[in-house]
Amino acid sequence: MANHKSSEKRAKQEKTRRMTNKMKTAKARTTVKSLREAIAKGDKSTAATLLSKAQSLLAKLAKSPAMKKQTASRKTSRLTKQVQGLK
Repeated sequence: MANHKSSEKRAKQEKTRRMTNKMKTAKARTTVKSLREAIAKGDKSTAATLLSKAQSLLAKLAKSPAMKKQTASRKTSRLTKQVQGLK
C-alpha cells in the first residue's frame, strides 16, 4: 500500500500503463489469431489485409515496453512467410 504522495502517484501511473499495455497486447493477439485462421482457410486476400494490420500493431507494441523488438520482429517474419506460402 502506498504511504507517500509520490508512491501513490507511481502506483496510479503503473496501473494506467499496465492496462494500456494489456489492451494493446490483446488487440494484437486477436488480430494475429484471425490472421492465422485466414491462413488455415487459405484465404489469401483476407490474410494479406490482416497481415498489414498485424504488422502495424506488432510494430507499435515493439516501441512500447509491452513487447520486445525481437519478439515482434520474429512474429512478423513468421506470419509474412506463412502468408507468402499461400497459393
